[in-house]
Amino acid sequence: MATFPFELVSPERLVYSGQVTEVIVPGTEGEFGILAGHSPFVSTLQPGVLTIKGEGAPRKLFVRGGFAEANPQGLTVLAETAIPLAEFRPEKLAQMIKDAEEDVEDARDEATRARRLLFLEQLKSSAAAIEADARGAH
Repeated sequence: MATFPFELVSPERLVYSGQVTEVIVPGTEGEFGILAGHSPFVSTLQPGVLTIKGEGAPRKLFVRGGFAEANPQGLTVLAETAIPLAEFRPEKLAQMIKDAEEDVEDARDEATRARRLLFLEQLKSSAAAIEADARGAH
C-alpha cells in the first residue's frame, strides 16, 4: 500500500512524524480516513481517537481540539491535546466530562448552552470510543 508523510503536532511537541499508509481522524463532521494522494481539504477535530496505520501495529491517540489539513502531498494534524492511549488516564477524561456538565448547567443563554452541550456529547462519545477500543485490545 502507498505511503504518505504525516505529522501530528501539539502545542508541547511534535507527537509523530513519518510515513504512514492511513490515518483515521475524528473530525467534527464525522470520522474520516486519509490515504496517499487524498484530495485537499481542511477539517476541525472533535475529541476522539486518532489511528495511525503503517508498519507494525496501529498507533492510537486521544486528540482534542485543532485542525487536520490533507492534500496530495500528505496530512498534518494540529491538536490542542494528543495523548497516546497507552498513556491516557480515564480519570482525566471523566474530569473533563464532569467539568463540561457543569459548564452546560452554568450557561446563561441558549446559544452558549448548545455549544457546551455539543462539546459534552463529543467528550462522552470519545469516552465510549476509548472504552470500546480498550475492550477490543484484550
